[in-house]
Amino acid sequence: MSRPSSAGGGGLGPEKQAGEARGTAGVSSVAGSGSVPPSSTVSMPATGLAGQSSELTALFECPVCFDYVLPPILQCQAGHLVCNQCRQKLSCCPTCRGPLTPSIRNLAMEKVASTLPFPCKYSSAGCLLSLHHSEKPDHEEVCEFRPYTCPCPGATCKWHGSLEAVMPHLMHAHKSITTLQGEDIVFLATDINLPGAVDWVMMQSCFSHHFMLVLEKQEKYEGHQQFFAVVLLIGTRKQAENFAYRLELNGNRRRLTWEATPRSIHDGVAAAIMNSDCLVFDTSIAHLFADNGNLGINVTISMC
Repeated sequence: MSRPSSAGGGGLGPEKQAGEARGTAGVSSVAGSGSVPPSSTVSMPATGLAGQSSELTALFECPVCFDYVLPPILQCQAGHLVCNQCRQKLSCCPTCRGPLTPSIRNLAMEKVASTLPFPCKYSSAGCLLSLHHSEKPDHEEVCEFRPYTCPCPGATCKWHGSLEAVMPHLMHAHKSITTLQGEDIVFLATDINLPGAVDWVMMQSCFSHHFMLVLEKQEKYEGHQQFFAVVLLIGTRKQAENFAYRLELNGNRRRLTWEATPRSIHDGVAAAIMNSDCLVFDTSIAHLFADNGNLGINVTISMC
């Protein structure tokens, strides 16, 4: 299978996608310069839960997804509980098949929930913590046992694993991705005139973290193509908040700049594009800054 040539770097090779030909082109790179308030905070190993607490938390299990029903707690007309996420997808109670409307608040169960520690949703993966329901979302956001998927865009890789295993996976399964050191680098995407949907990918390492730089070309409708450039942190959303990045197209007495907080790889490139939280430009703009079909993007990572 052919792939665009790249002087000084590599990228993911073109891969066939369902419904369309989609590739990751060569990349060259140049180093440069109303709920019940919690009565207390509980954080303890799950193995230390009293038997009575375990029995009580079991009463909060959602009959659909087996996660916990947490405040605000709504019940069906017969008193059965279902978590809010599953409730939005259901037309009737999964227990009694009765109607879920009108919404009935169960304040008594909310008060009980505020007195109990609930196991982390990743307890089956090895997390031993149990927390107050108000602490669970923040903890699960950064839980070291939370699984990650392969962050490579436009690829068919189905890998998933721990955060610590992401970089070893990329180095082993996606060896063609170039990695540069330093907070200021030049991301050189080669052959931007390739037809169809194409991704250019490279890695940048600085501040003891790894960042994935992605340039994606999509054909929105016939004859109109758009480019999307974004930086992802190989880390959690909370870790990403500690950094900022700047993308800059510069040349021919013109300059186009985008500054933002990097996305976590948990969000992915698709979410950034969907929310327009990235540098967006069309083919005509790309040609203003390109040199013989190659587009250089200055990338700067900084700490907040």
